Amino acid sequence: MNNKILRWSLIASFAGFLFGFDTVVISGADKTLQLLWNSSDVFHGSVVMAMALWGTVIGAIFGGIPTNTLGRKKTLLIIGILFSISAAGSALSNDPFVFAFFRFLGGLGIGASTIAAPAYISEIAPAKDRGRLVGLYQFNIVFGILCAFLSNYVLSDVGVNAWRWMLGVQVFPSIIYTLMAFSIPESPRWLYSMLRTDEAKLIFDKIGSKEDVQSIMDELSSNSSTTPLNENIFIKKYRFQLLLVFLIAAFNQLSGINAFLYYAPRIFEEAGLGAKTALLSSIGIGFINLIFTLIGVYLIDRLGRRKLMIFGSIGYIFSLSMVATSFYLNWTGLAVPGFLFLFIASHAIGQGAVIWVFISEIFPNHLRASGQSFGSSVHWVLAAIIPSMVPILFTSFGVGNVFAFFAFMMVFQLLFVLFMMPETKGISLEDVSKGLINK
Repeated sequence: MNNKILRWSLIASFAGFLFGFDTVVISGADKTLQLLWNSSDVFHGSVVMAMALWGTVIGAIFGGIPTNTLGRKKTLLIIGILFSISAAGSALSNDPFVFAFFRFLGGLGIGASTIAAPAYISEIAPAKDRGRLVGLYQFNIVFGILCAFLSNYVLSDVGVNAWRWMLGVQVFPSIIYTLMAFSIPESPRWLYSMLRTDEAKLIFDKIGSKEDVQSIMDELSSNSSTTPLNENIFIKKYRFQLLLVFLIAAFNQLSGINAFLYYAPRIFEEAGLGAKTALLSSIGIGFINLIFTLIGVYLIDRLGRRKLMIFGSIGYIFSLSMVATSFYLNWTGLAVPGFLFLFIASHAIGQGAVIWVFISEIFPNHLRASGQSFGSSVHWVLAAIIPSMVPILFTSFGVGNVFAFFAFMMVFQLLFVLFMMPETKGISLEDVSKGLINK
């Protein structure tokens, strides 16, 4: 693999680290903030805890605009600035509304990163390595999650303001990422779409891909010459791609993954673990997530996207069913943590490794950011709704019933993978999109 491609991909994928850290760091401050501001379950769940997710929804819906108009690189720089401001502002907040505003800014960064980073990496990567390189984004997400759990555990004993340190420490990686993003070039495929052909060719030459540069340019030229300028992702021609993106994004959240990551310590406490043990068990979740994400990234260009999704779906169904059973039968000890570890492993090797790769592959060059924006929007709307409802659902329906519902949804995901999802392994971006049109 070309060293430049790897280096640029690593830098762009570091946006995923900030995504993962920002998403989970709030779990360490969950109960502290509810007590500090004397919030009801509804206000705490939907405003204090979920405001970053609502920002993510807006970032996902509108993030395709700067990604398309300003370019992938400038959008990645803006993302770094948003994370920096959000971390500092959240740590210094003294009331829930100011806190929610700064968390909202971080959410904008997360939503936009799910569009700009995978798009950028997929557009510089050779077909044979695209899954692994885009998978670096997911690896950094789970690495950020692990670091957030570790950071929360280490900082949990620093005093009454521990939550400020938990949230504020993110300023440092945010600034480092922003500085690194200045060193990457713009996506050559985006430059080509902006009719900056000479600049695009120069970057393709720098990449030194084994794929023939002129062949790529000819294919881009051929596609652009037959594509109407006023196309959008909602026309009949792209209906199948749109359905694929909608379903993979929806099933990702209907597994309960974000609900679990946001409330991991609370769920472990519900299962009978002490507060400190629950926080420590969350670190175990982070390690399992990281290890199996590495396995998924290693296998994605070898076994393909579909096989990983099949393995993950089967693991989801079994683990979630057993978590529900554990709460129904009041199993104590390591039963719930053990099954939740299996749940995380199933997610990491399946949906976690595949979703951002798959969504970045199936739309044509001129609609890639718009297609990713749609997929990210579906993902994050559900990621905002489901975690914000968790405190209410646990109280009203019981933890076991909530996990049983997630298990039931994963049966439908398995059917989707078996009967609808195409394989994109080793196929050029241009050939993937052409093969799916009017399918």
